[in-house]
Formats: sequence, C-alpha cells, structure tokens
Amino acid sequence: MKITGDQQLIKKMNKTIVLDTIRKQQPLSRADISSAIGLNKATVSSLVSELIESQLVTEIGPGESSGGRKPTLLLFNRSAGHAIGVDIRVNDLLMILVDLEGNVIQEKTVPLTDCSPENVLNQMRKHITLLGKKAPASPYGIVGMGIGVPGLVDEENKVVSSPNLGWNNISLYDSLSTLFGDNIHIDNEANAGAIGEKLFGAGQDSANLIYLSIGVGIGSGIIVKGELYRGTSNFSGEVGHMTIAEDGPLCRCGNRGCWETLASEKALLDRAAVLWEDSRPNLEEIIIQAKTGHETAIAILEELGSHLGVGLANLINILNPELIVIGSRLSLAGDMLQDAMLRTVESRSLSYHRKKTNVTFAALGIRSTALGAASMPITSFLADPDVTMVSPSL
Repeated sequence: MKITGDQQLIKKMNKTIVLDTIRKQQPLSRADISSAIGLNKATVSSLVSELIESQLVTEIGPGESSGGRKPTLLLFNRSAGHAIGVDIRVNDLLMILVDLEGNVIQEKTVPLTDCSPENVLNQMRKHITLLGKKAPASPYGIVGMGIGVPGLVDEENKVVSSPNLGWNNISLYDSLSTLFGDNIHIDNEANAGAIGEKLFGAGQDSANLIYLSIGVGIGSGIIVKGELYRGTSNFSGEVGHMTIAEDGPLCRCGNRGCWETLASEKALLDRAAVLWEDSRPNLEEIIIQAKTGHETAIAILEELGSHLGVGLANLINILNPELIVIGSRLSLAGDMLQDAMLRTVESRSLSYHRKKTNVTFAALGIRSTALGAASMPITSFLADPDVTMVSPSL
C-alpha cells in the first residue's frame, strides 16, 4: 500500500514526540514511552529503532523488571551534534559551543573596540570557524547557530535597530548563512536570555517569567505559559524605555527618565565617573571596592538598586509574573544590589501582586543569552529527526 503524505507527516510527528519524550524523561524504556504518549508498543519500537539508527538515541542496558524480562533503557545522545551560541554585546562577543543538551564544551570572549557591523561580522566569522574546529567528532557536526543581539530583530532575522551598537537594518543572516548553513537563528538578546534561563537556569520550574538583561541598556524577554511573548511586531520587551523619572536624564532614544538611564550598567559607570574624579572604574572594580567597604562604591550600588526596584515594582504591578530573573553583566553585582532593590519593590508594588512573585538573579550568570541562542538551532534540528542539518564549512 502506498504511504500517503498524511501518513508520512503523522509518522514524522510521532517520531519527534518519541524523541522529545526520551530527552525530557530519560532514561526510560520503549514500554515507558508507549505509556507516556499513548502510542502502541509496536509503533514506538519501530520509531525508536529509526532513532537509534540515526544515532540520536542510544541503548544503555537493562532497567528494573516489573515482573517479566528486564526492559532496555534508552538515552538521548547529546553528543550526536553541537551548536554555537553568540551573545553580541557592546564591548565584546561571547561565543559558546554546546552539545545537544546545552552543556558548554568551549567558550570564547572576544573584545570589541569597533562595533561596526563589518568588524563584528568579521570577528564572528573568524571565531565561529575556530569554535567549530574544536567541536568533538559527532554524527551531525555543527547543527546550527543562534545569535542574540541588543536591539530589535524582526521576523526575518533582520536587526532593525540596535541603538547601543549603532546599527540599523543589518542582515546578519544573509552575511553568515553562505558560510555556516541555513539553520541560523537571530533574536533580541533578552529574548534569548529568557529562553536560556527557562530551559537551563532559574526559570525551569516557572511558566510565567520576565528575564531582564541589564548591561549598557535594559531589555526583557517575557515568557507566558511557557512560551515567549513577542508582541504584534516581534518587538516586545523594551522595558528599559519606560519612564520612571519625568525629568530624568536624556536617553539615547530621545526620551527623558527612561529606566535604563538610571538602572543600567552604563548608568552606574556614568555615576562613578562623576564621583571618581581621578579614574573611571569598571563594574568589576566597583564591586571589589564595595566588598572592601568603600563607602562611595556601596552608596552608588545601593542607589542603583533602588532605581532597579522602581522599575521592578512597575513590572510586578502590570504583569503579575511568577518570577523575575535579572541577568547579563549587572547580575555580577547581585549581592550588592539586592537589599535596596527588594526594599523598593516592597514599598512600591501592590501587595497582592508581589505576594507570589519571586525576584532573583540569573542562575546562568552572563551565559544566559548565549545558551538561549544556542538552544534555538538545536530545537529546530530536533524538530525534524529525518533531516540531517550539517554545516560542512565547520
């Protein structure tokens, strides 16, 4: 009997479901899979055989018997391929090589003194190629790449605007796909960070969360019922530009008193430059000085924590999230910001709204965006187990 297109599609969908079940619940047997997803044992056995043949699943030996023959347990083969995640920041690039479960194999930080698209692309091409060459041998090689950008990214992977980088209408995808294949995903860096913390970090048990990426600016990724909220034009999350001080500092966007003019890393460094007349300390230096009791360092971190708290209270009152995760570079100062930040949240947010909202710092530290970006090509690759997506240039 000829297999129809519908039957082929159903088989493909079932294979994806079987693979996803193994990934999330491993180790488990064929009978466990059948029970979990409701497919008959013969169908599951056939699909598992194909997944083993494609080297996405491996058998690891017998499990516990429930009365009969011991079942053979299955594992997802996380080493079947690798992916690359890139976090484009104003001062540097963070690039990671991960296996198919997001475990970091290699990591590289490249300083940026020139943020022009040409220079950033040249640096990415060079170092992505080097990372790819360091990947362990695997059946599928480098399956794809994800990139987080501090700016607006449209549905076609184009960077529409990145004020902090000085970019407008830049197509990273077109510039990279000829070298590295089609499985390239580009997104706002806070969206990628939200995905990273949801999959691998502080948000794994939360269905509704806000991830705040606080560096030179402030962006957010919003997850509702386990899914990323993107807004009508794919541009949701620009919380750094909500006004928290009517006559506050002038922002790069042209407005005054934007949250990021008072509560970002840049705001902290600008304040430090005024108070340290003989030098301009960086974030790490300010943190070190605060930990050794430097009164000015402690004071400006507490001031920043209070400004953070104002914006957080607004988000809690408006969105009533389960969890807010603060990430990117400012998370490095978490211990020094927390008390002032939480005091302000307590005094400014509505009690019923904040009762079930937890505020924490990123479990993945400064890797949230890079890991979230790397997960995107992996998700795309595993969504179609019948297709091998290998980038031969890597």
